[in-house]
Amino acid sequence: MAGVITAPLPTPRRLPVLSRRGAFPLHASVLVALLAASSAPTPLYALYQAAWHFSAITLTFVFSAYALALLVALLTAGRLSEHLGRRPVLAGALLAQAVAMAVFATAQGVPELIAARILQGLATGVATSAAGAALLDFEDPARPGRATVANGITPVAGMAVGVLAATALVQYAPAPTRTVFVLLLVLFIAQAAAVLLTPETARPHPGAWRSLRPAITVAPASRPAMALAAPGIVAAWALGGFYSSLGPSLAQLIAPHAARATGGLVFFTLTAAAGTAGHAARALPARTVSLAGTALLIPGALLTLSGPQLHSLLALFAGTALAGAGFGAVTQGALRLLLPPAAPGEVAGTLAGYYILSYLAMSIPAVLAGLLTNLYGLRTALGLYATTVILLALTGLARAVRQRRTA
Repeated sequence: MAGVITAPLPTPRRLPVLSRRGAFPLHASVLVALLAASSAPTPLYALYQAAWHFSAITLTFVFSAYALALLVALLTAGRLSEHLGRRPVLAGALLAQAVAMAVFATAQGVPELIAARILQGLATGVATSAAGAALLDFEDPARPGRATVANGITPVAGMAVGVLAATALVQYAPAPTRTVFVLLLVLFIAQAAAVLLTPETARPHPGAWRSLRPAITVAPASRPAMALAAPGIVAAWALGGFYSSLGPSLAQLIAPHAARATGGLVFFTLTAAAGTAGHAARALPARTVSLAGTALLIPGALLTLSGPQLHSLLALFAGTALAGAGFGAVTQGALRLLLPPAAPGEVAGTLAGYYILSYLAMSIPAVLAGLLTNLYGLRTALGLYATTVILLALTGLARAVRQRRTA
């Protein structure tokens, strides 16, 4: 009708969006939480073993179920966020993590524990490459290199936080096998909601289904650095896998009457030393940091090996601290060598390639160590493990020297 003024339709309200400055610490906290959740079961394994009476080989299988599932996710979905966008992929993975925490909290036996670890591994594999790439997307141009350092430090910081919190709960909480996972469940739901409020930095484009075909897509410009750092990466993560799965058993072998928290403190020592070393070395040349870390793995493995011979927890913790410092330096140095040469569209794939190598090195030797422990005892398994790590570290150092001579 003429002369009638109609009110304009209300515009849809848009969700508030976090600033790029706020999105950076959010994604760093996501990496911390993911790796905290991955290490939280370590101090609880002794409780699970006492309640459900399973062997060392079962323990390492439970541990490796996570790592192998994570590998599957990295091989297939490591580049998914490049096609679908960082936000939906990361939020979905965080909600899957929350479901995994619920399975942990209600587990009544080994099958549920394995199922929780598999779901956790799949979700972590999808989330770590997306969150790590998002850190690079949100990096402040005035502070170049910050995202690469964060990618190196936040995972080991997360593992330290997770194992420390779980160790404290083992000692003081009335229901440690439930409490830690309920807290993590709430955290992952909150982070998933927060991620949806961040700006989208990837440009979604077709090809998501094709990207799920298993592939390792390290950027061509990053491959020489990967070849140089690979022996040190394998040695560091293999040692990390041993401490994560059998570290508590080793502490119990050396000191059978020590407090229950001692086993968890072994892995905490590794990750705390790794985080400290990675942070302290952030301003040093990446190649120097990577090689120095590789060299530190050798005395770390030797001191750890001497712990059962000397019946000394001091030797075990000193060796663990040295190995942790080497682990942190190798991780941080390798990422600083690998990520800067990669083009923006190659970052997620390069990160996924790095984690594929890392988690293969972490899981397969840990399973073999569990098998050797069942067959020949923990002392023999430790000796073979330490010898392998030392040979890998020496190979990496020799390769670096040879490359420098031919350059």
